[in-house]
Amino acid sequence: MTQRQATPRSHRFTALAAMGVVLGMTGLSFAAVPLYKIFCQVTGYGGTPRITTEGGTAARGERVLNVRFDTNVGTGLPWTFQPEQGSINLRTGETATVFFRAKNNSNREWAATAAFNVSPDQSGMYFTKISCFCFEEQKLGPGETAEFPVVFYLDPALEKDAIMKGVEGITLSYTFFASKVQPAIAAAGDTKTKL
Repeated sequence: MTQRQATPRSHRFTALAAMGVVLGMTGLSFAAVPLYKIFCQVTGYGGTPRITTEGGTAARGERVLNVRFDTNVGTGLPWTFQPEQGSINLRTGETATVFFRAKNNSNREWAATAAFNVSPDQSGMYFTKISCFCFEEQKLGPGETAEFPVVFYLDPALEKDAIMKGVEGITLSYTFFASKVQPAIAAAGDTKTKL
C-alpha cells in the first residue's frame, strides 16, 4: 500500500481554511454581545424588557398587576436616584408613564448610563418599553437634578401564559453606572477624564 504525499497546494488550502475558521470565530466573538442583547430585547429573555416604538396594544387585558420600581447607583457615582412613586397598578394592554429623579451630589459634572431588568425573569417578554432614558448616556452638572420618563405597557398575552398565572407583581429595576469617560472638569480644559 502506498501513501499519498501532501502537496504544497494542499498545505496552502489547509492553512487558508484554518485561518478562515480563526477569523470567522474571532468575528463571531465580537458580534456575540450585540447579538445577545438584541435577542434578549426581542424575546424578553433573562428579564430584559422588549422594546418598541409603538404605543400600547389595541386590546385591553383583564388582569391588573402591581409594577414596582427599584433604583440603584453603582459604586463611585455620586448621584442619588429614585422613582417618583414606588409602584403602580396597571391593567395589561394599558400604557403607563412613570418618572425617575436623579441628582448629582458632587461639585462637578458626571455622565452615567442606566442598565435595567425586570423580575421575575419570565415577565420580561411581556414588559414592553416604548420610551426609556436608559438608551442614552445622561449627564448632570454639579448639584443638578433631572427627571427621566419611562413609557411602557404589559402585553395582554401574559394572561395566556401558564407561568405568569401566579405572578401578581413585576419589578422594574434600574442601576445608573458612571460612564468610563467623564466630562472634562472645568479647570482641566477640553480633556476627558477616564475612570
